[in-house]
Amino acid sequence: MSTASFPLPRWIDYAVLPLLNLMLAFLVSGLVVWIIGENPIEALKLMLNGALGRGEGIGFTLFYATNFIFTGLSVAVAYHAGLFNIGSEGQAYLGGLGAALVALALDHYVPWYVTMPFAILGAAAFGGLWALIPAWLQAKRGSHIVITTIMFNFIGAALMVYLLVNVMIVPGKMAPESRTFLEGGQLPKLDWLMAMFGLKLGPAPFNVSFLIALVMCFLVWVLIWRTKLGFEMRTLGLSRSAAAYAGIPYTKIVIITMLISGGLAGMMALNPVLGASARLQVEFVGGAGFVGIAVSLMGRNHPIGIIIAAILFGVLYQGGAELSFDMPNITREMIVVIQGLVVLFAGALEYMFRPALVRVYQQFTKG
Repeated sequence: MSTASFPLPRWIDYAVLPLLNLMLAFLVSGLVVWIIGENPIEALKLMLNGALGRGEGIGFTLFYATNFIFTGLSVAVAYHAGLFNIGSEGQAYLGGLGAALVALALDHYVPWYVTMPFAILGAAAFGGLWALIPAWLQAKRGSHIVITTIMFNFIGAALMVYLLVNVMIVPGKMAPESRTFLEGGQLPKLDWLMAMFGLKLGPAPFNVSFLIALVMCFLVWVLIWRTKLGFEMRTLGLSRSAAAYAGIPYTKIVIITMLISGGLAGMMALNPVLGASARLQVEFVGGAGFVGIAVSLMGRNHPIGIIIAAILFGVLYQGGAELSFDMPNITREMIVVIQGLVVLFAGALEYMFRPALVRVYQQFTKG
């Protein structure tokens, strides 16, 4: 049996292997920091302190992590059915439009907790419908889901710019954005949750959408591992021919899977649109759809792993911002390089250490 197919214990596959990839990513990042003349140990301390050293930093870290949980779940759901959804970015754009339309319609009349469930449905519906066309093209016409979802990212971004510049812009304003939502259309901050741990949230936009993301993690776990639909999705992901032999309808499962995947990506917009800025703006997604791919792969497409990986990337985003401020030689572009190295080793090269781990494990089990 080859090392690629040799079954390893779950604790190696789900813990040791990602940890080794992460350590290598930070080792190479430390080498880059050292080359530009800075102390990598000091840089790591500053990064961790900026992300986790005080309440405000933790709030920003969890704010970013919330985005990545939603998009990571979006990628994971599709992956379990053998689909690689690269379109979470565009689906999140359209989800923002759905959530914003709900907030604009209801914020004058009802409190936030009445608006919230309708905003969730609006974001999920718009995100899911944006994934429906690539799903139909894959299921009915054989168009590859990777190509079509990438294309729809650009179409979604262009559509959002058009709507904000020509339709939803506030008359007399230059900024391409909707009006600010009233209190009834805003998700409140979780300062009370931080206060339970003796921390002050400060200006960090950490809000209720984090709790919604955790609920979605639980629901995705139930869907994938505790329902008939989830079993059919996993069967299709493992073998399309086996799924066909078992009578699992390919077209139906592909379309349902992509609707759920797109809906989860669309719900990511709740965090920046209703939680942080309280209005719809251009570029509010900020690349979270693409980061979700690395988060899903690093988290082994499991909700718990996705939460951990999302928090890691939240640390990189928030800690990197603090690091570039405290160490001017480490520019924002350098932080993007470090993030890219984590994506590289956690995603593209995630199985680089697997053959060596298999050999070591076989030696120990033989002994």
